[in-house]
Amino acid sequence: MGTGPALLLLHGLGCDHRTWDPVIRQLAKKYTVIAPDLLGHGASDKPRADYSVGGYANGMRDLLTVLNIDKATVVGHSLGGGVAMQFGYQFPERTERIILVAPGGLGPEVTPLIRAVSLPGFNQVMALLTLPGIRHAGKAGLHALARTGLTLTHDLDEVAGIYESFRDPRSRKAISHVVRAVVDTRGQLVTMVDRAYLTQAMPMLIVWGSDDRVIPVSHAKTASAVAPGAVVEVLGNSGHFPHKDHPERFVKIVNDFIRSTQPASYHRGRWRQLLRNGPATPLSERTELAPVTPISTKRAGA
Repeated sequence: MGTGPALLLLHGLGCDHRTWDPVIRQLAKKYTVIAPDLLGHGASDKPRADYSVGGYANGMRDLLTVLNIDKATVVGHSLGGGVAMQFGYQFPERTERIILVAPGGLGPEVTPLIRAVSLPGFNQVMALLTLPGIRHAGKAGLHALARTGLTLTHDLDEVAGIYESFRDPRSRKAISHVVRAVVDTRGQLVTMVDRAYLTQAMPMLIVWGSDDRVIPVSHAKTASAVAPGAVVEVLGNSGHFPHKDHPERFVKIVNDFIRSTQPASYHRGRWRQLLRNGPATPLSERTELAPVTPISTKRAGA
């Protein structure tokens, strides 16, 4: 959709391309927007397959190749943020910029609801909870709670949509495979922290909602420490889906970032040197520093 530089939008766990509906038409005024359903989600196939972030990154490389797109700015939300970072690591020559929206991979903390998916018996329990009568009552309850406007219930409309998708046994199995690849009962397994120093070779923007109850906004401080060159925006009165809570603000942030940065230029020698030298500061020191100053907290319409 649209014309201009390529913008690859990657949705989060249990969602599909429709998560970008509030922003995709505005973005398409300036960019060629590609918004696929990741494997195991939405209308994509749900096979017994590789659901790791590396596997997803490979799939996105193949998609861009089929579409005859050499390079893209990669935008990833939640799980899609982890995939976006992995794409940048694996295919720096095809990555112009990275934009992360409440991404996974910056710390172990994650909502217990996602950790529960990794437990034995999830598929059997969810099969009962998605029987027609129970599912309809559950969705109605989630939507009613979302309308209260409370911080704790901010994202329940989106949760209701994910709950609805679980009525398909193939979706339940696929999502459980995805979660077990990145999360266990203690939290997130996959981390971008150890290789975030590589992002100095490409522009990075991180957007978070101040009221995120899925992945805590405190992880934005970690991002500031491990990727000090990144631009970090924290939107007030927003949960785990800032692009849906404040679409106009989100589009402006993305447009301003792309306009103010040059696409990354891949040089094999420079990349080799970064890998050879490693991070300038040890990982333990970088994660302890976490300065707050790079984070600008902005209300919608600011």
